[in-house]
Amino acid sequence: MPVTVRDGPSSIAGMATPPEPSASATPPTPRQAAPIRVTTYRGGRIATRDDHLAGEEPMAIRACGPGQVPVDVAVTMRTPGHEAELAVGFLYSEGLMDETDAIEAITIGEPGERSQPDDEVTVHLARPFDASGVPERHFVATASCGICGKASLDAVEVRCRPIPDGPVVPPAVLIGLPGALREAQAVFEATGGLHAAGLFDPVGRLIAVREDVGRHNALDKLIGSQLLAGVVPLHERIVLVSGRASFELVQKAAVAGVPVLAAVSAPSDLAVEAASRLGVTLIGFLRGEGFNVYARPDRVVVGRA
Repeated sequence: MPVTVRDGPSSIAGMATPPEPSASATPPTPRQAAPIRVTTYRGGRIATRDDHLAGEEPMAIRACGPGQVPVDVAVTMRTPGHEAELAVGFLYSEGLMDETDAIEAITIGEPGERSQPDDEVTVHLARPFDASGVPERHFVATASCGICGKASLDAVEVRCRPIPDGPVVPPAVLIGLPGALREAQAVFEATGGLHAAGLFDPVGRLIAVREDVGRHNALDKLIGSQLLAGVVPLHERIVLVSGRASFELVQKAAVAGVPVLAAVSAPSDLAVEAASRLGVTLIGFLRGEGFNVYARPDRVVVGRA
């Protein structure tokens, strides 16, 4: 999926191969980890020291087709970085585009109109963009409980293709994932206040990691990176998220074809129902030497008692 990024800090034109597996952490920028002077109280003593806070800024996501006026799709509070991936990943995981859509260009920012040059990202599709579903997706995407949550699940199930059996993963591989993700979290290392989503192969090698103040944004950035690399659906991959497993995260993983989604914390009941219906192996409380499997345990190799 060749893409041209206009007015952005870098170009991803011609990106068509997946990134090499890597666990290296890129040092954060000042906007990702903002320096601050803090007063601390520890053990009865007061002191001042330098610290860092996770960056949080608004970003508008827009989309259009040839000759169309860009449509405002969403505004999200995010940590700066990987803006093109976030926009594409959001549009894809919310069902407003799919992996067959050709992207003509991604326009980042309108200098002089916003406080930061990357506060607005427009995805220019090669086909006309159907804006009729935007209001409905705004409602459904944010509904994750009760009747609204059931409606969301019904809508996602209709547009999700079946996920194949995929890999069968040994417990030792799963147990090693949180440590690998943690080592690659550069902004978390600096701030202690960020979510992460990591993409792994079936033997536990880290392929990509994305961080953000919002856990949904972190996963959208991760999915967007793979969509722009032309390797979606992710049928042979494992995704680990640093927080709890919500319905929205299961939804996004299922749309991307991820067979195994793991979280270091608990899932919600609707997340488990979604994983069961959509065919995603859902793992929670992945920490230390153990974990729980809430849906599709057949993809995890476990001994019989």
